[in-house]
Amino acid sequence: MEPTAHTAADGSLPVAVIGLGGIAQKAYLPVLGALPGLDLRLMTRDPGKLARIGRAYRVRHLFTDLDDVIASGIRAAFVHAPTEHHHALVTRLLEADIDVLVDKPLSYSLAESRRMTELARERGRSLMVGFNRRYAPAYTQALDGPRDLVVLQKDRHAGTGDVRTIVLDDFIHLVDTLRMLAPRQADLDVHGKVVDGQLHHVVLRAAAPGFTGLAVMNRSGGSAGEVLQAAGADRRRDVVNLTDVTEHDGVPSLRRGSDWEPVGRRRGFEAMCLHFLDAVRTGERLDAGDALITHEWCEEIVTRLTAQPR
Repeated sequence: MEPTAHTAADGSLPVAVIGLGGIAQKAYLPVLGALPGLDLRLMTRDPGKLARIGRAYRVRHLFTDLDDVIASGIRAAFVHAPTEHHHALVTRLLEADIDVLVDKPLSYSLAESRRMTELARERGRSLMVGFNRRYAPAYTQALDGPRDLVVLQKDRHAGTGDVRTIVLDDFIHLVDTLRMLAPRQADLDVHGKVVDGQLHHVVLRAAAPGFTGLAVMNRSGGSAGEVLQAAGADRRRDVVNLTDVTEHDGVPSLRRGSDWEPVGRRRGFEAMCLHFLDAVRTGERLDAGDALITHEWCEEIVTRLTAQPR
């Protein structure tokens, strides 16, 4: 389709959503489609999907080619393509001086993740990784309480798979959240069950003086779910599925999430998108260096799991 002008006539911010798979449709588009002041442009190589989603969100500027999206004058891009395409897409966008928010992981390759981080610095552009739990209210509120002991557990049903893929696609969320909640740099210990290259469960222990954190993922669990426990000073906060919070301070007090609150707000996507877009508008540069540390932890986890005796 015809590229549009560099800046929308009404002064709105021209932003691309690249890749229209499940995460874009479930998490990002409901948020971005409701925000004022955005001139959205959508891109996917599937013309049928592109037309259908364009109609659903009343987006007129639809593309199947990355160069055409860039030529349309976008200032920022949300990249939701499959991970194996992240390096090529993000590199091309950064080289065009476009700020980028990309789904985790940056790449399955730590070397590629480092190259993208360095390229963003060289170009003076923002590169942000979509760790939504850092913006989920029930998790960020845990930063205000004692957390001598933190336990994170995420279960899947019939979800075993390749070690690197599982760790970087899914366990990375727990790793990053544990890093957020750890009060200081911690030593790592990794255990797990790997059978014929398939990861069944993994346990990460991060320990520092006065702090112990555990991140546990069971890929052979009876159902899917996520629980956070943060405890200390005779108090504990439990969070179930990023929504329902129970505070333990002598007597348990349950606070359920509102059924009317948008999922994107409860799970942190709304605040994360707003943080990125505010930085684009003000010219603040968001650096991916901290997210890169999470990728380095994950690389260490993969190395230790695959080196375990069978």
